[in-house]
Amino acid sequence: MLANNIWKLTGELIEKTFGIFEKLRLDADSWWGSNIISWIFIGIFFIALFYWMGQMFGFRKNGKEDVA
Repeated sequence: MLANNIWKLTGELIEKTFGIFEKLRLDADSWWGSNIISWIFIGIFFIALFYWMGQMFGFRKNGKEDVA
């Protein structure tokens, strides 16, 4: 039951802190307008992913890869 309460608390905290999602849902007239925040987060994720993969390939190329 404790784990369930933690997830509910996290969800409520995010909904109240980042209330912009509710505002965008009510005010946006288009699909693109209502999902712009999600697209921004997806873009940030892919930028970070490609940076991380570039670093991993660089370490492998230099022979400094951690092989435990």
